Amino acid sequence: MKKLTYMLFVLLVTFLAACSANESADNASESEKSTEQKQEETEREGVNVDKGLLNVEVTLPASFFEGEDIDAVIAEAEKEGAREVTKNEDGSLTYKMSKSEHKKMMTEMGTSIIDSIEDMKSSGDFVSIKDITHNKSFSEFTLLVDRASYENSFDGFAILGLGLQGSMYQLFNGANLENYKVTISVKDEATQEVFDEIIYPDALEEMGETEETTE
Repeated sequence: MKKLTYMLFVLLVTFLAACSANESADNASESEKSTEQKQEETEREGVNVDKGLLNVEVTLPASFFEGEDIDAVIAEAEKEGAREVTKNEDGSLTYKMSKSEHKKMMTEMGTSIIDSIEDMKSSGDFVSIKDITHNKSFSEFTLLVDRASYENSFDGFAILGLGLQGSMYQLFNGANLENYKVTISVKDEATQEVFDEIIYPDALEEMGETEETTE
């Protein structure tokens, strides 16, 4: 499970870093906007506003940081652009960021997922995968594959990347910690039959249990 949570942490830091860089580049133009314009943008996007300030709070579960030095995680996140990170009693972390930082982060996450999908389809590393489609919120993915080739390869590892990225996107987009879900269906290109379905975070928990059993 440590490897899985570390991958999630790396994704988080990457997105925060990208967000921080974009925020610095746009500070000048952002400051020129009037208060009225910013209020209109907030209403259109439906981002939660805390006491009139353009802040967004996102909470990630303790399982995402299993085996990590939480103080180091918080320090790194704040270094990379999170305005404030609070450790909660249950071990979860709450990230506070500006509305503009959150908007940029969601854009970066969406772009990163789409780039990953294109890479999976064109890199030649996953020969059995013919196409990958997804819904707008990245909570559902469908892999169109050559079934025989897929079942005799390690191309299923592509699912892990999609599950991790989709999970991170859901949580930062406001999904509830208790019921967020990313569903990945694997469909045979020849018959159009869905022969496998993987659901996150259930799959992560199962993999964690397997790792503990084999240790």
